Formats: sequence, C-alpha cells, structure tokens
Amino acid sequence: MIDKVTAKTLKVIPDERGRLMEILRNDDDIFAGFGQVYMTTTYPQTVKAWHYHKTQDDYITCVKGMLKLVLYDSRKKSPTYGEINEFFIGDYNPMLIKVPKMIYHGWKCISEEEAIVINVPTEPYDRKNPDEYRLDPHVNNIPYTWERKDG
Repeated sequence: MIDKVTAKTLKVIPDERGRLMEILRNDDDIFAGFGQVYMTTTYPQTVKAWHYHKTQDDYITCVKGMLKLVLYDSRKKSPTYGEINEFFIGDYNPMLIKVPKMIYHGWKCISEEEAIVINVPTEPYDRKNPDEYRLDPHVNNIPYTWERKDG
C-alpha cells in the first residue's frame, strides 16, 4: 500500500428499519482533522481523475453504487514512489480510504447506476484558491489505464 494511505473496512448494521454505517469518527486512528463533508456523484463508466492536494487529506467512501478508486504516488522521496493502489469500494465492499496530501487520485464508476461518494477532507474548499492540482484523466505521465483489465 502507498505510504500513508489507510483503508478502513466499514461495518453496515441493518435492522427492520433500515441500515446504519459509521464512516469516520474523530476517535478513529486514521482521523486527522475536519474541513467539511460533501457528496458528489459519478455516472456509470465515467472517470473523474487525476488530481492531488498540497494541504488536505481526503477521506473517501462510496455509499451507493461501486467505484474503482485509484491512487498514484508521485512523491520522489516516498518509499512507495511510483506505486499504484486500486480499491473497489461501494455497495459490495464498504470502505473508507484516507488519501494523503500529494497523492494523485481519481475514480471510475463501475456500477450500472450512478455512484454516490462522500468525501470528508481535512480542509474546507477554498473557492478563490483551490487546493487542487489536476491532470487529464487519460493523457498524462501516470502509468495507469482506466480500461477493464479482463478485456
């Protein structure tokens, strides 16, 4: 696993009324701070990638549908420089992934329905000076392709 990336398996607690799933608590070992909570969606087969942050960590989970979340370590002094991590998260594998600052990340919706993603970054979004550094999802120097691996 890429240095400083953390994955937490989430537990779904069902009863006759519905389900409950805790995502992130301030007493979790992986918790670093709170900036905001937001929801975003991704349509089937759509890629949202690549970007990294210089100051914030992201805590990403998929609460509906399925995502292929991919991380790339471009930090030259990192012990995991050049490493790629893939996480398949969502309905069939509820997980929270901590994406540390300076790690490129992005995802592809791999379910037949829209994926709903919750992110809890450690910093609030600064509309005047966003902490986002982007690359094209398909044309870049990251050694990764978004196509399915079986075909």
